[in-house]
Amino acid sequence: MPVDWLSDTVAWLADTLGTELFVVKGVMAVVLVCGLCGMLGAMVVGNRMAFFSDAMAHCAFAGVSLGYLSVLLTDGDRTMATWVVPLAMVAFGVAVGAGMVYVRDNTGLAHDTVIGVFFALAIGFGAMLFQVLSTKSNFNPESFLFGNLVLIPEEDLLFLLALVLLVTPVFAWKYNQLVFASFNPTLARTRGLKLTLNNYLFIVILALVVNLSIKAVGAMLINAMLVVPAAAAANLSRNLRQMFWLTVLFCLGSGLLGFTLRNSFEVRIGKGDPVPFGPSGVIVVTSVALFFLSMVAGAAWNRFAPILGLTPLPLRLNRHVHDQSYATDHGFGQCP
Repeated sequence: MPVDWLSDTVAWLADTLGTELFVVKGVMAVVLVCGLCGMLGAMVVGNRMAFFSDAMAHCAFAGVSLGYLSVLLTDGDRTMATWVVPLAMVAFGVAVGAGMVYVRDNTGLAHDTVIGVFFALAIGFGAMLFQVLSTKSNFNPESFLFGNLVLIPEEDLLFLLALVLLVTPVFAWKYNQLVFASFNPTLARTRGLKLTLNNYLFIVILALVVNLSIKAVGAMLINAMLVVPAAAAANLSRNLRQMFWLTVLFCLGSGLLGFTLRNSFEVRIGKGDPVPFGPSGVIVVTSVALFFLSMVAGAAWNRFAPILGLTPLPLRLNRHVHDQSYATDHGFGQCP
């Protein structure tokens, strides 16, 4: 089975590298999650979808509740829950994302209002079932909120690996169309691009990445990995192509550096054993530190570039900003 093959591969890598099993699994999870978030981050920030992706992450709470409820009602075991819960999360996430776009397009309400309505629906639905899950299952809300890179099971690694193999070719195939449609929907429509199809395709990809990455970094932190490295890249990039590759680089770099720092430093409180930091939190704080460093680096470059005969970076106000004339023509509703 694929899970057995992955377990044997992880064990072989741990023996070959002379390290612990949890380190290999953690590094693999970091590379897979950060690679996925890096690919999507530039589009999320460029389309002003930070609130949208945050809502998608929190909506996964309802998806988890629905998945565990399905297992309980069918008297399923842990093996069944391993596969049913992620599928329920993805299905619910896709439905919520598509529902937000559909309602926004058919009501004329502001996008943040629609997101707030679906946000309340998902959190309320999850809270409604929380009491049942806490007494009838081993559902751990802490692992859902903050993830667990150190103890991530092989099944979740397999989901992430399959997601990378699925999303990468699709995103490479449709990336230019997605960027064109988000930058200038009116012109894209005149060129024959199917805007609605591309919009919903991106929603599906975002729902897959957010929901299947939650086991690794948690619902509270997945949005940071989508937004913060891309924001740092925006401070140093001249165009969307540079922003894309810098986002991937910053996301992978902050992920690996944060995981390394987590394994290198511990806190001793009282007379007990030293306690390590939470790996997901260290990664996010590292990415935020990188964002502020990018601000300083961008300002320093613009200060000294003219003296050295180099080209300054464009002002952030004039970069990666959508023309307001296209604000009401885009399916995501990302512009005010």
